[in-house]
Amino acid sequence: MIEIDHLTKRFEGAVAVNDVSLTVKPHSVTVIVGSSGSGKTTLLRMINRLIEPTSGSVRINGRDNKSIAGHELRRSIGYAIQGYGLFPHRSVAQNIATVPQLLGWDKARIDARVRELLELFQLEPDVFAKRFPHELSGGQQQRIGVARALAAEPELLLMDEPFGALDPVIRTRARRDLLDIKALLGTTIILVTHDMDEAFAIADHIAVMDKGVLVQYGTPAELVHKPATEFVAAMIGPEERPFRLLALRPVSEAIEQGTAGGEPIPAAVSQREALSNLVWTGRHEAPVANDEGQVLGKVTMAALCQQAAGSP
Repeated sequence: MIEIDHLTKRFEGAVAVNDVSLTVKPHSVTVIVGSSGSGKTTLLRMINRLIEPTSGSVRINGRDNKSIAGHELRRSIGYAIQGYGLFPHRSVAQNIATVPQLLGWDKARIDARVRELLELFQLEPDVFAKRFPHELSGGQQQRIGVARALAAEPELLLMDEPFGALDPVIRTRARRDLLDIKALLGTTIILVTHDMDEAFAIADHIAVMDKGVLVQYGTPAELVHKPATEFVAAMIGPEERPFRLLALRPVSEAIEQGTAGGEPIPAAVSQREALSNLVWTGRHEAPVANDEGQVLGKVTMAALCQQAAGSP
């Protein structure tokens, strides 16, 4: 889907991004992480040419992005930012319709797309379409921002700290929304964040930036098991490593025979989520059920702690 080849950006002699190369697979979520000033946002913005590179190239589906007029390129790529970037004087429907209108879609097609996206984000169209941004909660504004980025049916969605302004509960819901959208629409997503928990929650691949250099690019499991540098190890966090390992494993791999009382834990969640559930509810064990509600066995606090303490 995307090939970034020896990409470099200098600002008045200072190197912001230094010779970065990586490939992003179609229908995947790639998260770019790094400390402030590491070049992650600059790298993201060179994909849709909000920032022009000093050297190197970006190919999207085999086509050099410099061969496409900037405004046409950006209309074909979804872009969502922290703070949502909604036009305050335009209604929710008008905000979502921005790019389709620029592309010359007819009114019926635009209206249908607006309704489809509002329903996708579980926002009742007849209630929300005519509202203005100031009438929405932070979580609702975030959903509208992503809906607007998806309005023209882009194959690629770029996101720059999109959940940074949300409280923890809404932020978790927003991440799940994003994964649901990827599964439903097959959208390729590249997301910038400084939050490693966020990266591990949603990424298929993680790119770690340090002082403009790509120091490691791999799956979450590869980063946990074999951090390429001390910086990567520090980003993962030595104290967090056991929980990162649990986040990579489904609770279905820790199921034991037997029964337990209380609300079942879904088999599809991670072992980390299962451990959090047990701690939050004050239980030492809980049943595990599949999507149909069939109980498959139980998971215990002791087994999960043993998993966290064990070698990869």
